[in-house]
Amino acid sequence: MKKLINDPADVVGEALAGIAAAHPELRVDEKNKLVLRGDAPVAGKVGLVSGGGSGHEPLHGGFVGLGMLDAACAGEVFTSPVPDQILAATAAVDAGAGVLHIVKNYTGDVMNFEIAAELAAAERGRHASGACGVGGVGEHSGAEVVAVVVNDDVAVQDSTYTAGRRGVGGTVILEKIAGAAAEQRRSLAAVAEVARAVNANSRSMGMALTSCTVPAAGRPTFELAETEMEIGVGIHGEPGRRRVPLAPAREVAEMLVEPILSDLPFIKGDTVICFVNGMGGTPLLELYVMYNEVARILRGHGVQIARSLVGPYITALEMAGCSVTLTRADDDMLQLWDAPVRTPALRWGV
Repeated sequence: MKKLINDPADVVGEALAGIAAAHPELRVDEKNKLVLRGDAPVAGKVGLVSGGGSGHEPLHGGFVGLGMLDAACAGEVFTSPVPDQILAATAAVDAGAGVLHIVKNYTGDVMNFEIAAELAAAERGRHASGACGVGGVGEHSGAEVVAVVVNDDVAVQDSTYTAGRRGVGGTVILEKIAGAAAEQRRSLAAVAEVARAVNANSRSMGMALTSCTVPAAGRPTFELAETEMEIGVGIHGEPGRRRVPLAPAREVAEMLVEPILSDLPFIKGDTVICFVNGMGGTPLLELYVMYNEVARILRGHGVQIARSLVGPYITALEMAGCSVTLTRADDDMLQLWDAPVRTPALRWGV
């Protein structure tokens, strides 16, 4: 195993320390392993909290800042954050307008975010009844919490990590659009409605050329021969639909896009945000080759690309491969996509 780390047991904490050093506009809670907006909580604004296992950077910590998340919870590599982390993040961003939890559909993530929301609701009830006494809620928040679960992956219905479809590339689109809605001071119900609409109109599918190596394991998660690729792979290295012979980019694009188009289904005249994502080990040169092929297929179907995003934004450590996400977008979603954002990984309009 060749990695730029010190000790596998320390990699997440040391990476968070690096984020704090590189981005002084953010606030890093090393005890709870949180990345927070430096100005959180923001008065009058719905707080957005997401998180998951580390190893998918820049998701989620790289999307904390104006126009996106207020807090990100960093679990261990490919391991869900625990309820106490999520509850602490919720408390840190609660300004009285409520908190939206954005949860990728993995069993551990869903369970732990649910527990954190239940604990927040219990604190809220105690605070309302006066049972909490002097000091009120104390360290934790009695915030009103609404959760939206992201499940955009069309590759498989169930996997080792999920009941139902996995949450993948659509998470990035959702965090950007919901974050902009919150920045406009929309209500918690309205921000959640926008988030659910993005999820309902997003479809993704990925592929891998190589496996990745979890530092604590020290060996590849799975094996692929030099002449093979995995179609429909998950962001933790979970198997996909099938293992097939290596093929040119144009054929790979068809294997990813056609199932997406047929699943929603997308139709002629639809307007989409097109996101071609790198899994961590694929150079931008190849991602732009893939984007060109995806755009060609969409033109053939009469689907119009209104906005695009290309790059490694939701990764699987050093896995080579890519995913495609299409989000059918109305005018409100596009306006929210275009709204200013200032985070370590996405930045425009400011």
